[in-house]
Amino acid sequence: MRHKVQFAGNDVELLGNEIKVGVKAPAFAGVGIGLKPVEFKGGDGKIHIFSIFPSIDTPVCSLQAGRFNAVASNLDQRVEIMAISCDLPFALDRYCGAHGIDRMTMCSDHRDLSFGMGYGFVLNGLRLLARGVVVVDGQGVVRYVEYVPEVTHEPNYDAALEAVKSLLN
Repeated sequence: MRHKVQFAGNDVELLGNEIKVGVKAPAFAGVGIGLKPVEFKGGDGKIHIFSIFPSIDTPVCSLQAGRFNAVASNLDQRVEIMAISCDLPFALDRYCGAHGIDRMTMCSDHRDLSFGMGYGFVLNGLRLLARGVVVVDGQGVVRYVEYVPEVTHEPNYDAALEAVKSLLN
C-alpha cells in the first residue's frame, strides 16, 4: 500500500521508499547554495536533522526554516540540520540571504529527487517534497520520522528535538 498525505485537504500519494525508524538512512546527493554538491552518507558520528518542505517561498515552509535555524544555535555541535526541498539553489540562496538563515545546510533535490525517492517524500504529480522531519543518528540509523499528515501544517518540532536530545544522552 502506498503512503499518502493531504495537501490542502486533498489526498496525494507519496512516491519513493517510505522510510522507517530503525533502518539505515539511504545516502543521497543534492545541490546546495552556489551550486555546490551536497551529500549525505551517514555514519559520520553526527546526528542529522532533515527538515523537509515543499517550497521555501510559502508561509509554512518559511516558518519551518526559521524555527530550525533558530534552534540550531542551541544544539550540540554534533548535530547538523539540513533543509531539503525541490526549490532551485538560487531561490534557497535568495531566501537565506533575505531572512538570515545561516545555521543549516540548504539542499535542493530538484535535479534527481535523490532524497525524495530514497525517503518517500515526493508528492506524486507535483515534483515537490512533502513536509516532514527525519532524524538520523551518528551511525546512520533513522531514529525519528514524521510525514506531516497535512502538508500545509507545521511539523512537530518538539518531538523531533526530543528525539535528538535522547541521542545526545
